[in-house]
Amino acid sequence: MRDCWIAPSILSADFARLGEEVDAVVAAGADLIHFDVMDNHYVPNLTIGPLVCEALRKHGVKAPIDVHLMVKPVDRIVPDFAAAGATYISFHPEATEHVDRTLQLIRERGCKSGLVFNPATPLDWLEHVLEKVDLVLLMSVNPGFGGQQFIESVLPKIATVRSLIDRAGLKIRLEVDGGVKVANIRSIASAGADTFVAGSAIFGAADYAATISAMRREVANA
Repeated sequence: MRDCWIAPSILSADFARLGEEVDAVVAAGADLIHFDVMDNHYVPNLTIGPLVCEALRKHGVKAPIDVHLMVKPVDRIVPDFAAAGATYISFHPEATEHVDRTLQLIRERGCKSGLVFNPATPLDWLEHVLEKVDLVLLMSVNPGFGGQQFIESVLPKIATVRSLIDRAGLKIRLEVDGGVKVANIRSIASAGADTFVAGSAIFGAADYAATISAMRREVANA
C-alpha cells in the first residue's frame, strides 16, 4: 500500500483569511499545501506569487508547500519560490527551453523537483530526466481554472507513469490535480497515484477533516 498524501489547493481557499484556511486544512490532516501559480501567459489566469508563500511561512505554516508553476518562462521565478519556503517546485516541460537545466536549478536551490503534464501532453520528456525528478504531476483538467471536471482519459496515463516509476525503482511521488473528489479518488489511486490535489472538494466542504478522512478511506480501499 502506497503512502497517501492529500494536498489541498489554496486556489479554492478564502483568500481574505488565507492563513486561517491553511491552518485549518493542516489541522484537518492535509499532508501538503498546493500552490497554483498562474501568469496569464502560459495559462489564461493570474493567481499568486512568492510573496504569498513567504507570508504563509511567516504566519507559521510548517507543512510542505507544493508549488505548481503554470508560468513561462520558469527559471526566473524558481529562486524566488525557493527563497520563499517552497518544498516542491513543479513546472511544465513545454514552458522552459531546457528541462534538464530547470530541474537542476530547482534542486540546487534546495527544493524537490517536479514535472507537470497536461492531459494531452506526451510523456516523452520523462524518458530522459526521470532520475532528476522527485514528483510527476499529471493534470486531469486543462490548467487555468479551478472547479473543472476530471478528464477520465487521464487514468491510463496515470497507470503508465506508475509503471515507469516502479520499473526504475525510484522514489518519485505521482500526483494528480484536477477534479479530484471523494467520489473518484479511489479510481485515481487504483490507477497508481499516491498524491492527490483537491481544491473545491476540500475548501468547499463544510468539514475539512471529514472530507480528507473520507478521501483516505477511499484510497485505502483502492
